[in-house]
Order: sequence, then structure tokens, then C-alpha cells
Amino acid sequence: MKLVSYNIQYGFGGDGRYDLARCAKVVAGADIIALQEVERHWQRTNEDDQPERLSRLLPGYHWVYGPAFDMDASQERDGRMVTRRRQFGTMLLSRLPIVWSRLHTLPLRRTLRPLNTRNAALECMIRTPAGPVRVLSLHLAHIAAEERLEQIDYLLNEHRRAPSEGGPWSGADDEPERNWSNGEPEPENPLAAIWLGDFNMEPGSAEYRRIVGSTPYHRGAAYLDGFVDAAAVAAEPVADFHTHVKAIDGKVTKRRLDHCFVGGIFADRVRSVRADIGEVASDHFPLRVDIDLETPLAAATAGGG
Repeated sequence: MKLVSYNIQYGFGGDGRYDLARCAKVVAGADIIALQEVERHWQRTNEDDQPERLSRLLPGYHWVYGPAFDMDASQERDGRMVTRRRQFGTMLLSRLPIVWSRLHTLPLRRTLRPLNTRNAALECMIRTPAGPVRVLSLHLAHIAAEERLEQIDYLLNEHRRAPSEGGPWSGADDEPERNWSNGEPEPENPLAAIWLGDFNMEPGSAEYRRIVGSTPYHRGAAYLDGFVDAAAVAAEPVADFHTHVKAIDGKVTKRRLDHCFVGGIFADRVRSVRADIGEVASDHFPLRVDIDLETPLAAATAGGG
């Protein structure tokens, strides 16, 4: 399956032009699309409802939007109050149904300067041919490693407790007349997971090591409840791999801030990882991952609920 992660910078390209359709064209065709910096009802983007617009630009996808924060943007029209919410967050689109989703608002440190905003991780459970998988579209803090480490610790804790915690509901319905399950079986909450997004960290950083661990004695090690960097295990690593370019202290710096981390059971299934270097639809470059999610996993390792 083809996965893509893209921080679209609310539709503003590296050329300073707002064009949401251009962003949609970049990611069209992938099986799972994780987007960051998607917003609703901001003046800077013509008050657009971007999730709705993107869903029309990318027909044929199931989708969920997760706002990291939510503010009033209501307007009075013809004597009637039209309730609207100004939101900023992450989005996930999938050709396969998204069975359930939940939003994790991540730990935040209040700053005096510079501006700091709430971050979130949108978690979506998808039944792939390989089995149920939790796919996250996330965006970590941009200011300091300390804040990102707190956010990563939160997500790792949620990840490892997933199978024992269960999904939206668990157990037998003792009030069938209320039909809490809507006629469906208990939804899975598997250990199998893939994290996609803008992590605002580079390989080798403290935050990166918190996710993948320090270099093990056995370089091919992959823990069942841990993660590996898809780019590190790809069959054909690409040269000059980066997802962001920025002038820092007067010097143009290439950075790999966008990542795909796959659960240990997928370590041998990553086929390729690349970035569309030079794409101008955003200030980030799209990260593309080809991974085998078609071959069924063994039931013992799938960790189904």
C-alpha cells in the first residue's frame, strides 16, 4: 500500500501562494493520506472549511479531521446565529473504511515567547488485508525538545496500553434493547500501529531515540511493542533525503522533520521511502512510503482486540 504524509501549511506553498487544490493533487492516488496543518474558518485562508474542501478534491476516500484547538468563529446572518468553529489540526484520508478514530491533544507548555500552539495526534483504526492497524497523523511541538519528549512519552504510553484498553467499547452488551453496538462486533484496538507526520525532529535527536531506541547491538532489532524508522529499514534508502529546507542563521539547511515510524511487526514490510524534494505546494515536502499491508499478519502478533 502507498502511504503519504504531508504538512500542507494550510495550503500556502513555498512560493507564498494559497492553493489547496495543488496540495490535494500532490497526495492524490495514495491509499492512506496523513495531513497536518489543516484548518477551518481562518481569515488567512478565505474562511475555507479545508477538510470539507479536501474531501471534495479527493473523492473516494473515507476521512476524519482532528482539531488540535477549537475557537469560536460564529457569524450572525439574517438575524440568525450561524455557529462555526475556527480549528487547526490534522486529517487522515483512507481508501479503506476508518472503523473508529480518536483525537489525542498532546501536552503543551505555556510560553512567554515565541508563539506556541496546541498539538494533536489523530488516531484512526483501519482494517487492512494485513489485519487491523492504528494509523496516526500527528504534529509535534516546534519549539523545544523537552516539549516533544513529553508528547512522545504520552503517545508511547497510549500505544503500549492499546490492546488491554480496548476500542470504543468492549464486553457483551447487557442491554441489547439499547443497541450500543449498532449490531457490530467489538472493534479492535491492535498493537499494530504506524505513525505518520511532522515530528519537528531530526534523526539522531533525543526525541528520535525516544521512539526507536539507541542503536542496538543487533542492528536489525525490532521490538514487538516498539517502532522502527521506515526510512532506516527501506530496501533502497535515498541519497540527500530531507523533507524541509529553511534558512537558519543565514545558512540554507536541509532537514528531515517528517517521518514514518512503523510498529516492529512491520519492520520487514517497508519497501521504499522517499520525499518529493522540490515540491512547492507547501513549505514541507511530501513523505511517501510503500509498505506491504496486503499480506496477512499472524494472529498472535496482530494484537487484535
